[in-house]
Amino acid sequence: MFPGARVLAEILLRTAIIYVVVLAGVRLSGKREVGQMTPFDLTLLLLISNAVQNAMTGPDTSLAGGVVAAATLLLLNYGVAEFSGMNRRFRKFIQGSPTLLVHNGKVIESHMAREHVTLDELEGALREHGIAQLQDVALAVLEVDGTISCLKYDDVSQNIASHRRLKFLHKHR
Repeated sequence: MFPGARVLAEILLRTAIIYVVVLAGVRLSGKREVGQMTPFDLTLLLLISNAVQNAMTGPDTSLAGGVVAAATLLLLNYGVAEFSGMNRRFRKFIQGSPTLLVHNGKVIESHMAREHVTLDELEGALREHGIAQLQDVALAVLEVDGTISCLKYDDVSQNIASHRRLKFLHKHR
C-alpha cells in the first residue's frame, strides 16, 4: 500500500517529464486546438491521459503513488502559471502570442494557414461579432486562447487609445 521513498521519487520524476512532454505537445498543436475542442480533440485528450498514466506511475498502483503523481501535476501546473505571471518571455513561450488574421478588411492568408484557421471559421467568428462582411473588419485576431476577436472600424476609431496592441499587431502583417 505504501511504496518506498525511491519509488515515490521515481513517480515524481516520471510525472514531471510527462507533464513537460504533454505541455509541449499541446503548445505545438496550435491555438485553435486548445481554444475549441472538437470530439476528435476530446478523444485524443482522453487517449493521451490513458497512455501516459502508466508512464507516470510505472507498475506502482498504490494510493501513495497516485497521490504523488497528482500532487506533482498540480504543483507543476501552479509553478508554470506563477512563473508565466512573473516572466513575460516565458509566458510568450508557453502561451504564444496573438496572430493577426484580418487587417483593413483583407484576410492575411499566410497567418490563416500557419494557424490552421479556415475561412469558414473566420466567417463564423465575424457573425458572432455581428459583422456581415470582411470589408467591415478593421482587425481580426486569433487570441492565445484560440478565440477570434474582431473589431469593426467604428470600434477601432472610438477606442484607439485603449487598443495598445494595435501597434504590435500591425508589425506582424
